[in-house]
Amino acid sequence: MRKILEIKLNPSEAADPLRWKHVAASILGIPQGKIFHIRPLKRSIDARNKLVFRLKAEIFISEHLPHSEKITKTVYPDISHRPVVLVVGAGPAGLFAALTLISNGLKPVIIERGKDVKARKYDIALLNRGEKLNPDSNYCFGEGGAGTYSDGKLYTRSNKRGDVSGILRIFVEHGASEDILIDAHPHIGTDRLPGIIASMRRTILEAGGEFYFNRRITTLLINKGKIKGVVDHLNNEYKANAVIMATGHSARDVYEMLSRANLALEAKPFALGVRVEHPQQLIDRIQYRLEDRGPHIPAATYSLVTQADGRGVFSFCMCPGGIIVPAATENREIVVNGMSNSMRNSPYANSGIAVAIEPEDWQQYNDAGAFAALELQRSLEQRAWAASGGSFKAPAQRLTDFLKDKISSSLPPCSYNPGLVSLPLHELLPGFVAARLKIAFHDFDRKMKGFITSDAVLTGFESRTSSPVRIPRDEQTLCHSQLEGLYPCGEGSGYAGGIVSSAMDGQRSAQAVAVKMGVI
Repeated sequence: MRKILEIKLNPSEAADPLRWKHVAASILGIPQGKIFHIRPLKRSIDARNKLVFRLKAEIFISEHLPHSEKITKTVYPDISHRPVVLVVGAGPAGLFAALTLISNGLKPVIIERGKDVKARKYDIALLNRGEKLNPDSNYCFGEGGAGTYSDGKLYTRSNKRGDVSGILRIFVEHGASEDILIDAHPHIGTDRLPGIIASMRRTILEAGGEFYFNRRITTLLINKGKIKGVVDHLNNEYKANAVIMATGHSARDVYEMLSRANLALEAKPFALGVRVEHPQQLIDRIQYRLEDRGPHIPAATYSLVTQADGRGVFSFCMCPGGIIVPAATENREIVVNGMSNSMRNSPYANSGIAVAIEPEDWQQYNDAGAFAALELQRSLEQRAWAASGGSFKAPAQRLTDFLKDKISSSLPPCSYNPGLVSLPLHELLPGFVAARLKIAFHDFDRKMKGFITSDAVLTGFESRTSSPVRIPRDEQTLCHSQLEGLYPCGEGSGYAGGIVSSAMDGQRSAQAVAVKMGVI
């Protein structure tokens, strides 16, 4: 017999699955020995009163978990000699598109501008030290995409776009903890994701797929309105009648390539702002009302949203126990992002705080057409570089000083490794952004008393929240509106945001290709 049960656990009980049976048996009024298995379904923290973990679980009473319900690795068919589909980009959209193509009997050939996930570490280390940026291998570009070395959070609201649990199961099949299947806000961590991404590559290769690294696509091969393949920067040609374009939100040269081919693009609303960092202990105290959370309670997180003068302002990519990292993809620009390892054990908590950007905000760049929003984004990043003296040091300001329009005479300790420069962010930001951030910070402090503190530091700029360009596509076929055989997907297409929604979009695009090619 099976029963679904909601269980409240204290932190030490939650950390010990062996004690779950004792609690469940007590609730059900049965001997503990009759509970053969507990399958957790959902786990979350409730800190509204006394902090407890809430566990929704399926209880197996005098019944074992059938082998068929255990997670086993998917067996993929051999597609070595099947029709080829090109996948440009090895981020979540590209990798999950490749796996879906294989499931449908098609051969993915993945072309990635950056390095494999292991070799990519060297370039990221140089960037973290503020020494050198490799435009093709950094926090945004390379195998695994932007999420691999910048946190790996798997939370999405995009259930309507696909099967979230199916995405998470594939990560588990390739080495992720089964905890991501039950946690309310699943997170893998930057320290664990590279191994998972490498495992996914092995799965694709073992099935007969191909990978080409350090190959940046520069040209589309087009004949009579149909795509016939692509050419890379080394003049290698790759032929296929279907190309899934999964190049990420920072591949500006890809948008330029599409523009040269006279393909439609659109300027798209996005968001920009700053990254705010607090001591993690302060965020724990605000959220948990505890001075010391102990070993069994994870670093506290938050999610904040408000309206400021008619615009949304929200926290973005909140990283408890994390660090701030340099996320530029071009020289002479400063971009910041955040990440956490799986243990989330840094003494700092950081989050992007971003203001919604609308068409009226990029009017001065309208001569750039579809690139108007991108030019606003780029101009701010270049302004940060110039203000910082032409280095990877980030412009920074105490939160309290920002609210007073005052340059900080000193800055608190910060996790951003290349270093900080005290600068007036209230002047460097567009006025409409700075004004709305000030309104939002005061509202956030009302919701989280103590959020405004001189120990909080703002760094600039958080500008890569999503793509500022959209590649139009038909929402039935998912094909580009002007070029048959080209399937834009993921964050770079302007139709997804984050690891999970990008992965689902990659799956949808691969299914659309399979339908078009008549294999399903």
